[in-house]
Amino acid sequence: MTPIFRSAAFATVAFAAIGLAACDSSAQTTQPKAAQTGARASAIFAGGCFWCTEKDFDQMPGVIATESGYTGGRTPRPTYDQVSAGGTGHIEAVRVTYDPARISYATLVSRFLRTIDPLDGGGQFCDRGPQYQSAVFVGNAAERQAAAAARDAAARAVKVQGRIATSILNRATFYPAEAYHQDYYKKNPARYRFYRFSCGRDARLGKVWG
Repeated sequence: MTPIFRSAAFATVAFAAIGLAACDSSAQTTQPKAAQTGARASAIFAGGCFWCTEKDFDQMPGVIATESGYTGGRTPRPTYDQVSAGGTGHIEAVRVTYDPARISYATLVSRFLRTIDPLDGGGQFCDRGPQYQSAVFVGNAAERQAAAAARDAAARAVKVQGRIATSILNRATFYPAEAYHQDYYKKNPARYRFYRFSCGRDARLGKVWG
């Protein structure tokens, strides 16, 4: 979500929902949500606004934890302001911890693609620029093969014409985002819903996937 858009969205929601508790970033941590017991693996996906991607994955059975952050760039320990300005090479992304006995990596990729516009190579929805591009970050040959197969399947399933633009990239260092970004949709539900609606995310998904 771009800083200018987010400022406008916040101002509107503040007027509509006076009394909404402010987010205290100093009181939060950047740790993932409490994990469940059982086997774990992790995967990294970029789907534009990491608030939205985090929520989408949290709704998937077998997902244990999600964490918003930045990956794929040059600057060590980047900040949100640096990444959103587009000068670090990083992409907004989400690290997903999951139970491979309950959900496979291939299923994660397939479901992820249904939560984004894979035809958009210039960002995602109202968030524009390479820092908001969609991507699957793979750590080995098996993950790359699964991601490629899911991307091919998506090309056959989309309801509008276009080339699949979602990248398959090598996994890189993941830097957790600032505390106030973690679980944003839970901590600020009214602001989150306004942002997602105003950004046209779900309306576009309906057109792309039917």
